[in-house]
Amino acid sequence: MESWRKVWREGLAPLLSMEGLEALRHGLVMDDVRLLQGATTTPPPLQCVQDWPVEGACALGYCGWQGDGLETVAEVEEFFARMCFEIDQRLGEPAGCRWFLNWFDETPREEMRPQLLAEVSRSLALRWNAEDETETEENDQDGGIAAA
Repeated sequence: MESWRKVWREGLAPLLSMEGLEALRHGLVMDDVRLLQGATTTPPPLQCVQDWPVEGACALGYCGWQGDGLETVAEVEEFFARMCFEIDQRLGEPAGCRWFLNWFDETPREEMRPQLLAEVSRSLALRWNAEDETETEENDQDGGIAAA
């Protein structure tokens, strides 16, 4: 398995909200120009523009911005930094998030989009299946209590 995919599956995807994953999926399907490669945000994360609204973001920032409702450059930059830290912790590798981030930035867009879309769709399907199983177990437990 490629390094970027391992980072996505084991480090990044489990940390993202369903809303973040769905927003990223939509952005990839629509080839949203606001989904940036080569930059964390537009405007760039500088002190002088920290309160400005975000106009575009990388895959990770896009999830926080479009999925979780973050609005300002500072909010998205903080989300990005926190997620990178958490990814590295999950992987047990300092700067482990770089394998995904570098792949995302350096892969030609026409190649990156279908590959990442497949991973996002896989992550969503796994979550939906897990939710369905949890609901089934809860219904089984409720049914057992009612029958007793």
